[in-house]
Amino acid sequence: MLNGISESGSDVVGSFISQLQALQNRVKELEAENSKLSSQISKCCCHKTEEMQNGSDVESFKQGVESQRKNTGGDKTRKKKTIERNPGYDLKIMTHHSKRYVALKVMYFGLRFYGFASEAQMDPTVESEIFKALEKTRLLVGDKKESQYSRCGRTDKGVSSVGQVIALFLRSNLKETDQNHKITGELFPEARIEGEIDYVRVLNRVLPSDIRILGWSPVSIDFSARFSCLAREYKYFFWRGNLNLSAMENAGKKFLGEHDFRNFCKMDAANVHNYRRRITQFEISSSNMSFEGGQLCAIKVKGSAFLWHQVRCMVAVLFMIGQGLESVDVIDILLDIEKTPRKPQYAMAPETPLILQSCEFEDVKFICSSDSGQALRIHLENEGRAYQLQSAIFQEAALSCLPLAKDQSLLNDGTIKKVTSHIPLLSRPTEPSYEERRAKLNSRR
Repeated sequence: MLNGISESGSDVVGSFISQLQALQNRVKELEAENSKLSSQISKCCCHKTEEMQNGSDVESFKQGVESQRKNTGGDKTRKKKTIERNPGYDLKIMTHHSKRYVALKVMYFGLRFYGFASEAQMDPTVESEIFKALEKTRLLVGDKKESQYSRCGRTDKGVSSVGQVIALFLRSNLKETDQNHKITGELFPEARIEGEIDYVRVLNRVLPSDIRILGWSPVSIDFSARFSCLAREYKYFFWRGNLNLSAMENAGKKFLGEHDFRNFCKMDAANVHNYRRRITQFEISSSNMSFEGGQLCAIKVKGSAFLWHQVRCMVAVLFMIGQGLESVDVIDILLDIEKTPRKPQYAMAPETPLILQSCEFEDVKFICSSDSGQALRIHLENEGRAYQLQSAIFQEAALSCLPLAKDQSLLNDGTIKKVTSHIPLLSRPTEPSYEERRAKLNSRR
């Protein structure tokens, strides 16, 4: 019985060995066939190359080789590496498409972004996400420099916008009709929009949920989102609490007109030498939103241009006035750079409640199709509901918290801090003046 089992096992092993040898022989045959085909392709390439040098059809040769590669499947690895080196599409090829100069109105919720501009080498930024979407949708013509890109403002980390504006050349469905237009890059009349790409719909399909294009407008090629801007408007939201809004508004009116705002900004003495700016509008208003009995308010500031962190510095001082820690007259003192050449040290207002509300231009009307507008409204409403649900969760957590310690208090901005004595602004240590900063810069050269 045992001998029978042994003989049966030997037969199975022998069968496996026979099959293995047959497979190995077949592999050798295939390798030989593959080598033969490779040799034929090589000879074909050499022959075709010689014909090319003699003026033969280059395109036919390329198509023939590409067909052979597809049939043999030998170029899969090479194609994969090419895709990794050149994500998206070839910008050089896209430069042959029709294009037009376009302004885009952009909304973004800034909480997760390291500001708008991408020069800081920190990701993600709003600008980097927009250019990813432009490449993905194949709307970008050339690189950023070739597209004649400009932006209206550079909002800081955490700051949002519902009215940022950028401008650049984008691919167009319309065709050039004049050789002179082709040279300048303005391919057709600016007002012509019939048959054009729906830039709002196309971009919003691929942008992250916290960035949206609100509209687009054809503009002339001498348009600059930065230098053509007539006015910029900011809003800063805050909870009213026990703040004296009347005192804050009286103090804020002192900002109206043209002043030197070096004591209300983060000074950049290396690049900025003129700190005079004109404020054309200031007001404080109440909204219809409330939370736990607290009313939401907003400070609106409008001007031709603003300095680095200017609005947040202005709001910080206004909060001190609203809390009764500083007098209204401190605004006059800080605006007088003869009396106060050095900025007192104080913390800026938080960045999250600040939004760039609007950027104004002459004769620029943004377009949004009815379908794109409907999709946009639905998206923004859904996002708003999602954040309201998050707010409800935080509210439930607050109700579950232990009572506050005796040495803590709940401030108007909703944060909990230990009560500290206020040091008057004019009694605080000061930062170097502009002249002192410039002297230090010059001494390093």
